[in-house]
Amino acid sequence: MALSVTVAELPGLIEAGKLVFVPGSSGAPLAFMESLQSNLENSRDLRLMTSYVTRVNTLDMAAFHPSAQITGLFMHPGLTNAQRTGRYRHLPLSYAGFTRYLEDHVDVDLLVIQVSPANAQGRCSLGPAVEFVPTAQRKSRRTLALINRQTPYIEGSPSLEYASFDYVCEVDTPLPTYSADYDAGALSIAQDIATLIPHGSALQLGLGKIPTALCKSLLDHKELRLYSGMLSDGFMDLADAGALDQTFEHTACVLLGSQALYTRCLDWPSLRLAGCETTHNPRTLFDLGSFVAVNSALEVDLFGQCNLEHANGRAVSGAGGAPDFARAAKLSAGGLSIVALNSTLGAGKGSRIVPHLASTAITSLSRVDVDYIVTEYGIASLAGASVHERANAIISVAAPEFRADLLIAWTSTCQRL
Repeated sequence: MALSVTVAELPGLIEAGKLVFVPGSSGAPLAFMESLQSNLENSRDLRLMTSYVTRVNTLDMAAFHPSAQITGLFMHPGLTNAQRTGRYRHLPLSYAGFTRYLEDHVDVDLLVIQVSPANAQGRCSLGPAVEFVPTAQRKSRRTLALINRQTPYIEGSPSLEYASFDYVCEVDTPLPTYSADYDAGALSIAQDIATLIPHGSALQLGLGKIPTALCKSLLDHKELRLYSGMLSDGFMDLADAGALDQTFEHTACVLLGSQALYTRCLDWPSLRLAGCETTHNPRTLFDLGSFVAVNSALEVDLFGQCNLEHANGRAVSGAGGAPDFARAAKLSAGGLSIVALNSTLGAGKGSRIVPHLASTAITSLSRVDVDYIVTEYGIASLAGASVHERANAIISVAAPEFRADLLIAWTSTCQRL
């Protein structure tokens, strides 16, 4: 039988030196984290593993005791020093890789999840965020469930028996929300991407300006099948426009958007939320057919290598699910792997198309996993192109003011090939 505890009692459930797992995105258990951070002594000798997402969930190491150590999938603003000293451990793993790592190498002492109030059958929904919870629960000795009045009971999301929890705590906490406005550059890129996506495609797209604009650019498409890590408000736009395949179970591990999205998805027959062991499983992705993955990058070099994680030598994010989806799309029958980015850092700030990734950058997506590079200056087709043809295609979608220098740099590179 679940033991009921108050918010003030939550830190007392942590055992020093034992691992606590906390999900992120729209499933972040904010009441638990706020209680934990209310006093530095609460986190003395804490070992916490989390999937907190950059620019969605805030992670401030100053709010934790100096002896605390946190492990995560994404770098966050202000964590550079904490990573350098070992207080923050950034794992360079994709979502599929992290799922495997949890399954094979991690023993969790306390899993903290946020769920909806129980229905008439005594079951609580994971609501809009499933991600790594199914895997973490299998590896966890104890489970603490925050019964959140504001977490919706989504019929298409996994549910757990109230009686299966070790501890429960009643809370009333708003869910994290997300929105991304787009500009003319993002819309131009999205419109070009839309021309590459056939009707009936299975489609993965992430979060940000370009994915938001892409949903607006796909409203005239038909029978699209969404299969993604995260779905946002664009899901509703595509549904309302009749662009989705009504016979397909549109799938994601997380819904992350407006409150309207969370409400709209309460009972959506064609929506399924599942754990990352399903959504990022390469076998499942290969079998989708005509699978198109659209991912963003911080910079791309003339070989087609893509950096998604480092800006000016500083770690600012993580790989997320991009490597999983890009590789599957590249290899699946009829699939396409597309990488989209603005061509420049901004007026007078330099090119995002670079001769080669610097030693301070990270190759998040290898050149063998990309079919197209798209900027506001057009589409570079890489599939079937030679090394030299690929470089020339990529230069052609760089900002015009940088093309001459890129060509000179490539000419020099050619002397060493």
